[in-house]
Amino acid sequence: MRPHTHVARRQEAGLSLVELLVGVAVGLFVVAGAAMLVGSQLSDNRRLLLETQLQQDLRSSADIITRELRRTGYWSQSENGVWTPTATPQPNPFATVTLPAATEVSYTYRRGPGQEGPYGFKLENGSIKTLLAAAGWQDLTDPRTLRITGLTITPNNANEIVLPCPTDCPGPGGPQDCWPRLVVRSFTVTITGQAVHDAAVQRTLQTTVRLRNDRVRFNDPLNPTQYCPA
Repeated sequence: MRPHTHVARRQEAGLSLVELLVGVAVGLFVVAGAAMLVGSQLSDNRRLLLETQLQQDLRSSADIITRELRRTGYWSQSENGVWTPTATPQPNPFATVTLPAATEVSYTYRRGPGQEGPYGFKLENGSIKTLLAAAGWQDLTDPRTLRITGLTITPNNANEIVLPCPTDCPGPGGPQDCWPRLVVRSFTVTITGQAVHDAAVQRTLQTTVRLRNDRVRFNDPLNPTQYCPA
């Protein structure tokens, strides 16, 4: 029975040092792989959150700009611009949209009594600023989370509709040369931004806005504010 007892004791012996080291090494590899996977997931999640925030901020800015531009030219006395046999129409005093630069736009409209602008938007020092009449320029975007790297406001080719007059135009220019034109205007707004905390997160958003108030362009050189030739 002694040989049998000796074999049983050998089978009950613990791990050797080599086996223990191999086990620890395998365990470290598993832990390292799990740590890398968790780190990658956290990095992807952070990047996704930054991209979502950036997209939302750009969309909010674009919505505000297009909403404001769409109101350009609103005139509470627009009935004065309609031709009648007894009254000469008046040009819309708020019809002009000024583009001092490709990154800036200025306009006016009547929000209410004494609130006629000027209003506008521009790119300055990595943020979009909005002009609030007497309040001056204010930040529209938050420079702590969003850096605007590009803002362009591009006028599109305006469609012009000839407004017929009861009389022809004098002079050699042609019978309809001095007739007024109804100008249908639209602008393309392009905004590019990047996350402040990760410059690799960048997005560009583009939208087109059509002005609700079309502009009437008077073409009679002898009477620049007259609707039709006398």
